[in-house]
Amino acid sequence: MGKVVGIDLGTTNSLVAYVENGRPIVIRDDSGDALVPSVVSVGEDGTIFVGREAQRRLLTAPSRSVYSVKRFMGRGIEDVHGEAALLPFRVSGDPGGVVRIGIADREFTPPEISAFVLRELKRRAEEHFQKSGEFDFEVDRAVITVPAYFNDAQRTATRDAGRLAGLEVLRIINEPTAASLAYGLDKRNRGTIAVYDLGGGTFDISILRVEDGVFQVLSTNGDTHLGGDDIDRLLVEIVLEQTGQKELAAIETIRRAAIQAKWDLSDVEETEIRIEPSGAVPAGYRKRITRAEFERLIRPLIDRTLDPCRQALADAGLEAKDIDEAVLVGGSTRIPLVRQVVEELFGREPHSELNPDEVVALGAAVQADILISGRREMLLLDVTPLSLGIETMGGVVSKIIMRNSTIPASGREMFTTGVDNQTGVDIHVVQGERELVVDNRSLAHLHLQGIPPMVAGLPRIEVRFQIDANGILSVAARELRTEIEQTIEVKPSYGLTDQEVERMLIESFEHAEADFEARLLIEARNEAESVIQATEKVLRRAQIDGAAPELLEPGERERIETAVAELKAVMGGNARAPIQDRTHALNHATQHLAEATMNRTVREALAGRNVKDV
Repeated sequence: MGKVVGIDLGTTNSLVAYVENGRPIVIRDDSGDALVPSVVSVGEDGTIFVGREAQRRLLTAPSRSVYSVKRFMGRGIEDVHGEAALLPFRVSGDPGGVVRIGIADREFTPPEISAFVLRELKRRAEEHFQKSGEFDFEVDRAVITVPAYFNDAQRTATRDAGRLAGLEVLRIINEPTAASLAYGLDKRNRGTIAVYDLGGGTFDISILRVEDGVFQVLSTNGDTHLGGDDIDRLLVEIVLEQTGQKELAAIETIRRAAIQAKWDLSDVEETEIRIEPSGAVPAGYRKRITRAEFERLIRPLIDRTLDPCRQALADAGLEAKDIDEAVLVGGSTRIPLVRQVVEELFGREPHSELNPDEVVALGAAVQADILISGRREMLLLDVTPLSLGIETMGGVVSKIIMRNSTIPASGREMFTTGVDNQTGVDIHVVQGERELVVDNRSLAHLHLQGIPPMVAGLPRIEVRFQIDANGILSVAARELRTEIEQTIEVKPSYGLTDQEVERMLIESFEHAEADFEARLLIEARNEAESVIQATEKVLRRAQIDGAAPELLEPGERERIETAVAELKAVMGGNARAPIQDRTHALNHATQHLAEATMNRTVREALAGRNVKDV
């Protein structure tokens, strides 16, 4: 058997760790550096460079180098136009398809770029084990972390990257959950924990409850387009405006100087953005900046993390005072303003004892060890961030798995046909919080064929949703009378943007009342349509069979037809009450007809039979 490791596949840097004698250890290079920059560069001869060397080539060959590719994982070209402006590489793709990244004359998908980084981590780990005397082992399995708010498409893209790198991905787990394991918070008998994770490209907040070694994620929120890269960009834009530089090489030189200044201001009150004269920036550049100026500049970005925090608390049914411990994760949490804001929000000093760059990889290694050792002292229960359901009559969503449900999760609902002799059913899978399909996101279509012709309402169709431990959704539909079944694994080509996720959640609250009324209106129309169809069907059959005199009293047909006409007249309106009133009136008008029809059916069924036969 090969070795299993835990991997933090980060936006800015990536790390690999493993467990030895019950203790998680980050694997370092010969110089003691644990970080592998998540940068890939292609040489003129096609050589692939990864990590530090690729990072150096950002200055010398920016158009041949890629960084922050995690931002593009599982996303479409429509999602990333705005953020591609300052990047030195080409970003393209077909509408509705995956992003493609151009480097020189080659194109790669984001999972392919991430796979280069994962291969480098795999190589580093195997080299470490060989030096330790374990020559027979290769690294073949891994637990990989992702932001808690990564959706199905982004998690699937991460798993694909692992497979491309030659790794069996045992589990995809949330970064904040991994961090909580690294801090050993599972050893608490009971407690509620807020994990605040501000990395290079993403922000996540997770509210967890630990009880007797069981971690349960109560809620998650965040912003997959907010992190240290955005802070760097603010500083870069200042320098670009003052220098007028537009060349890619100059932008990368300026970016490195801005990052160094940011790091300095975590330790000192004043520093200098310093760029020495070079071919990229001939005149050089120097600007003094104080921590107070820096904090004023970045305050709007840091404040953007507070709304997701408050929403996560609300989703968990908690207030800030209910949090027992707060944990800081991600390199950007070294910024003093970030620590101050978190302490003010939760009313307690957050944990920051472990290296914030390494804590997620350490936790991933702990989870990997749990999976291969069979130990059950710790159990992780994550949640799904958005509700999942299917489209029903009238474009209404029937939710099967609700938002913030603990995963692995499953749900099932029973449905039927709406038309006589219907032999197929289209199962439209959607994701989101709104009541109507048009306001949510379409994920997939599953077509169940081969249903025997039956009267509408008679088939019994069971739809089952199953979300596995990695957050991947499978959908199955089965007609219970015939056992006919179809199954799909939902794999969209790319996922939701952070703006889409936030918009869907916000709109679900803002439009809750209107959505509910719209749903009730559609359901009222559906009920009215069903009553009309049933009534007209009985009237036609009575006429054809010549049973009208037996079933209908004098004047009854006219009263029923009038009630049907009155109901049809109001069905196209936007008022629910008239539809319900006219439906009730039609039900009342057809009460005698329904009773007479039922009695006739029973008499026909019992004709020629005695009591013993019943």
